[in-house]
Amino acid sequence: MTTVLTGIRPSGQVHLGNYLGMLKPAIARQEGNQCLFFIADLHAFTTMKDCEKRYQYTLELVATWLSLGVDVSQHILFAQSQVPDVCELTWHLGTATNYGLLEKAHAFKDSRQNHVDINGATFFYPVLMAADILLYDTDIVPVGKDQKQHVEIARDIAIAFNALYGEGLLKLPEVSIEEAVMTVPGLDGRKMSKSYNNTIPLFVEDKELKKIVLSIKTDSAPLEEAATLDGSLLNDYINLFCSSAQRQEISDLLKTPTYGWGHSKLALFEVINEYLRPYREKYNDLMNNQDFLLDTLADGGRRAQERASVVLSRIRKALKTDWQ
Repeated sequence: MTTVLTGIRPSGQVHLGNYLGMLKPAIARQEGNQCLFFIADLHAFTTMKDCEKRYQYTLELVATWLSLGVDVSQHILFAQSQVPDVCELTWHLGTATNYGLLEKAHAFKDSRQNHVDINGATFFYPVLMAADILLYDTDIVPVGKDQKQHVEIARDIAIAFNALYGEGLLKLPEVSIEEAVMTVPGLDGRKMSKSYNNTIPLFVEDKELKKIVLSIKTDSAPLEEAATLDGSLLNDYINLFCSSAQRQEISDLLKTPTYGWGHSKLALFEVINEYLRPYREKYNDLMNNQDFLLDTLADGGRRAQERASVVLSRIRKALKTDWQ
């Protein structure tokens, strides 16, 4: 059975960009595959030093995965830090990784260009990500376009490692990108990102969601002037959430003198809110039962560790570090 692995950092509220670009496509792969969904809490240490926040965000992600439809009876949901084997593999992979390869990583280059205080973990970030992927004999990694390089680096590292210690020792993963939702726009037209403060949170209450949707950037054409969806930011959102009939109705109404961008945004809000409501209700129920979330993590961590130990045992044997 094909193994599919997806991870997300606990760094804040999950937003529509996360959902459409990564979470939804990953969850859709459950049928016919063995899926591993992990929360990359070790990766979060590079930028987040508030342990209480990271802990809370991790629990929120457990509730997020579950509310969106992860079946933990068939698949594995866990936190990265629950599997200590990933740290040992990271070290071994690091000894086979060229310094120049890490210098090319987007996250490191962006941090250096923006004069961010770079710690060693930020530079080593791609090696830990490679270990996340390679530790479970992963076949496919669904990612957004901006994360494609990390999977390519993981492949490069695995190839170098195999050349040193034995061909086929590490399985080479394949990257999968959902072309239709490769980049989800934010409220200002740039990529939706927490760092740009332009996101639409996934589980915000309807009153706040309405306020956010109404803030989507549009032109300042007067109400009596006919407007067109084509080429607008609003059109991008409508194409993601509305049916072709709904889009056509909004498009036709925009050509009338009594219907403007504000009305279009309200129509979009109604569609998005109706779509998200059942997920939001389930998420809120789960967040009110944190013992269940912790039990779910405990079970997922145990199962992930069992799978990881098989691969690490194989590697230790090849490296002559299997002393037991």
